[in-house]
Amino acid sequence: MITLNINGKTHQLDVDPATPLLWIIREQAGLIGTKFGCGIAQCGACTVHLNGAPIRSCVTPVQAAADQSITTIEGVNDGLDGLHPVQQAWIDEQVPQCGYCQSGQVMSAVALLDNNPSPTDTDIDAAMSGNVCRCGTYPRIRRGIKRAAQTINAASDNEETVNG
Repeated sequence: MITLNINGKTHQLDVDPATPLLWIIREQAGLIGTKFGCGIAQCGACTVHLNGAPIRSCVTPVQAAADQSITTIEGVNDGLDGLHPVQQAWIDEQVPQCGYCQSGQVMSAVALLDNNPSPTDTDIDAAMSGNVCRCGTYPRIRRGIKRAAQTINAASDNEETVNG
């Protein structure tokens, strides 16, 4: 039996410990926002957070995620009222074209902004380099990350002003 904490919910699963986490997320937990792209950790479509860090779930054995915190695209806005700032920026900047890679793109962008709320273009390029968009929406992705950063920083500034 393997215990997974996915988006704050506990799942007790009787599965092969070597099964890729992606298949458990999609087939056992029923969370289909995380996509299968390449199966070899090269495209980023399967990106989820493990204890806040982005990982490729297509090559991560479920056993490696046991008893840890897993966040998928469905849980990225947990605790927030409405969409995560990155999700809202994706809408505002019309980032997706076909949309297939976007859950992985969003997860990588959220992890970037969690660690660096004011990224430079170089920071963005480095953090997003493992995510492939076949439609080539990279300029929109960069604009979306910058917009989300502005939103996050403005909210942080407002909180500091209120809490003085």
